[in-house]
Amino acid sequence: MNKEVRERSPLYRAVIAGYGSFAPEKKLTNEELAKMIDTSDEWITDRTGIKTRHITTDSESTAFLATEAAKKALAEAHLDAGELDLIIVATITPEMVFPSTASFVQRNLGAKKAWVFDLAAACSGFVYGLSIVQQFIESGRIKNALVIGAETLSKITNWSDRTSCILFGDGAGAVVLEKSEDGRKGIIYSNMFSDGDCWQALNCQAYGSRHPANKKLEDPKKIYMEIKGREVYQQAVRRIVEAVTDCLEHCGLSIDDINMVISHQMNARIIESAAKRLNLPDEKVFLNIAEYGNTSAASVPIAFNECVRSGKIKRGDIIIFVAFGAGLTWGANVIEF
Repeated sequence: MNKEVRERSPLYRAVIAGYGSFAPEKKLTNEELAKMIDTSDEWITDRTGIKTRHITTDSESTAFLATEAAKKALAEAHLDAGELDLIIVATITPEMVFPSTASFVQRNLGAKKAWVFDLAAACSGFVYGLSIVQQFIESGRIKNALVIGAETLSKITNWSDRTSCILFGDGAGAVVLEKSEDGRKGIIYSNMFSDGDCWQALNCQAYGSRHPANKKLEDPKKIYMEIKGREVYQQAVRRIVEAVTDCLEHCGLSIDDINMVISHQMNARIIESAAKRLNLPDEKVFLNIAEYGNTSAASVPIAFNECVRSGKIKRGDIIIFVAFGAGLTWGANVIEF
C-alpha cells in the first residue's frame, strides 16, 4: 500500500469484528415465475444470472430480517447488544414510515445504549453506512457500531411486470465494526457519490409527499418499483468502474493487491462488464446473485458473509465493497479484513 496513505492513517480504524446474514426460507424460482408471467428460466438466467430469490412471508418484516442478521454478527464479534454505541439500518423498504426500522432492531436486540437511524441510499445504503461509521470511529466519537442492510423488496414488487419482478429478493446482512488502534486493519478508504438528475431510472413514488396517502394515485402502479433497465445498466457499469478506480488510485493499490471485490448483486451482466473493464480476474469477483437475486442494501453484507464463510477471503486480505443504486447513488469501501 502507498506509503503516504499509511503515514496519514488515523489514530483509530473501524475493523470488521463480526458478520452475519439472514434470508427467508421461502424461495421463488425462475420456473415458478414462468407460471406467473411470460418468461422462462433461460430468459431470466441469460439476462440477469438469477435462478432463484428468497421471499418473505406476511409475518416477516424488514426489522425481523435485520434483527436475525444482527444477532449472528454480534455473536461472531462476541459482543453483547447492550454494549453497542450505534445501529444503522440501510433500507428502502422500512418497517413503516416512522419510527425508523433501526428503532425496532434496537428494541428487539435490547441495545438500550445505542443511538439509531435508518439510511435510505437504496442499493448503496450499506456502503454508505460503513463510510459514516468510519468517520465516527476514526474521530473517537464511538467505539463500535452495527451496520445492517435489510430489504423486503418483494413487498413493493409488481409481480405482473416481467422487467422488474424477475430481479428482486428479500434478505439482510450485518457487520459489527469496532475501534482498533491497529493501523493496518479496518476500513482504509471510502468514497460516496450521487446524481439526483437520474432519479427516474430507479424509483418507487408512493406514498411520499409528492403522492400523499390521502390522494388517489392517477397510476395505481406507482406503489411499485419502476426501473429503466438500459439506463441503469449503462450507469451502473460506468459508476462501479469509477468508484473502484478511485479507491485504487487513492490508496496506491493495483488490482494485484486486491484479494476480492464484492459488488452489490444487481445483475450478473453488469458485474461481469465492470470486472472486465477493471481487468479483474474471475477469482477476484464474488457472485451469489443466482441464489438471492437483487436484495438492494442487503446484497453486499450477504455476499461478504458468504465469501468469508466459504473461505474465499481471510483475515489480512484487502477487499473492496462497491455498490450502485437509486438516487442515483454509488460508492465503495477499501477494507483490510
